[in-house]
Amino acid sequence: MKLANETVAGFWVSRTPALEAVIARLEQLSLKPEFVLQRELSLVRALKPYLEGVAGRMIAPLAQEIELATLSLFCDFYPEDGQLTLIEQLRDVITEHIPNEERVWLDPLKHSYTDLLELTSPPQPGEALTLRSIGDGTTFIVPGGEFVKDFEAGHVVLTRVVRAPDAGESGKAVWAGCGIVLSPADAKALLEITAEWRRETEMSSGSFALGEWNEFAKRFGHMMLWAFAQLRMAALVDAVIHIQYRTGTNQPYLYAIALYDHHAYRFLADGLSEMKELTPDPAADVTHTSTKPVRRWIQQEADGTTVLTVARMTLTSAQLTVECDAPERLDTIKHSLAAAFGFSLHFRGETLTPPARHVSLDQLASDRPLTVVVTAEEDHAVLKPFLEKAYLEWSDQAHLALGGQTPRHAAVSPATRGIVEALIDEMEWNDPGLRRTGKRAFDYNTLRAHVGVEEKS
Repeated sequence: MKLANETVAGFWVSRTPALEAVIARLEQLSLKPEFVLQRELSLVRALKPYLEGVAGRMIAPLAQEIELATLSLFCDFYPEDGQLTLIEQLRDVITEHIPNEERVWLDPLKHSYTDLLELTSPPQPGEALTLRSIGDGTTFIVPGGEFVKDFEAGHVVLTRVVRAPDAGESGKAVWAGCGIVLSPADAKALLEITAEWRRETEMSSGSFALGEWNEFAKRFGHMMLWAFAQLRMAALVDAVIHIQYRTGTNQPYLYAIALYDHHAYRFLADGLSEMKELTPDPAADVTHTSTKPVRRWIQQEADGTTVLTVARMTLTSAQLTVECDAPERLDTIKHSLAAAFGFSLHFRGETLTPPARHVSLDQLASDRPLTVVVTAEEDHAVLKPFLEKAYLEWSDQAHLALGGQTPRHAAVSPATRGIVEALIDEMEWNDPGLRRTGKRAFDYNTLRAHVGVEEKS
């Protein structure tokens, strides 16, 4: 299922009244002052991925994960301070009368464990379900219900079932209360992750007594919860990586930007014109202060019947700006530029970070990549720090148009002061924010003051 979406992965099942009563008694025992520390140790172990590292800062455990961790406390956990297990306390320490219809569930609970159970056939209304453990092939027959309406044959459930007291060899069992539905591919990945940790546990302990699946699942079933948390985190990261950023006209938002100085306008203009993946931008209409015209090329891709602009290059007399829809594309174009133009280009900086945006887990759960429309304000927030850093560093870096002098030093000399002013004027008139948002993203009087030339209104 969609692991990034907390609303579709889990389900709940009503327990039989007697089993419900036993679990309520175990809950009460676990909350006694003398057992509270052991309860905390067990739950912290089972939910470890959410309490440590990156995962806990990004996503919270599902309610079903917490319930499965709690069932592990009741059924699997051996206290580290020498106390009896909760089931042993309820079964062997006689402090109150426990009806026989409840007591018969104690041993089945004691022998239950977290498992990965595959639905072997399509569920039928009103009929029991046959589940097969993908760990060792053990078969269980459990009650159906309304909760199975979205189940399909092949789905795998991360859950705990309890053999009925009268099951004998029949495989008859009941749900322990909840489960998490996985696709076959996700279940396979979860099992592989768990198997790797299982091998590491055996190697580090020097004991290979975990060969039986039920023995391993009983002692280390929490590892399946760890693996599920890891899959959820991976699904979330994958969904974030594949967010599609769009402009208000539904074109790709070009947030990966690189800036170059150059000293070979005609060489670059001819070379870019010959690149087969680039075409002249029909919308190019930029006012400029240089005798050399501003040239612009775009790279386009088809998405069904829609043509998308995925990259843009803007060439002025002294700069080349490259804008792309993703860091990977920018990296590819940078390598192509280096191969074609070599030292004619001088790299000034880049920005690869899309606008910060809070996205809900439900939004990330769509079958299609999430589309985020970037506002002009968000675009300005991306461009402003990038240009501030690039241009304020520019003032103290050697420039070929200034004979190798830095703009700050060249501005002191009357012979080159006018060139510095012209370079800044051209930057200002071709500020990328003007075309993208209608507003300059940088205050060029700040740069003029930085190098020591007269500010302009």
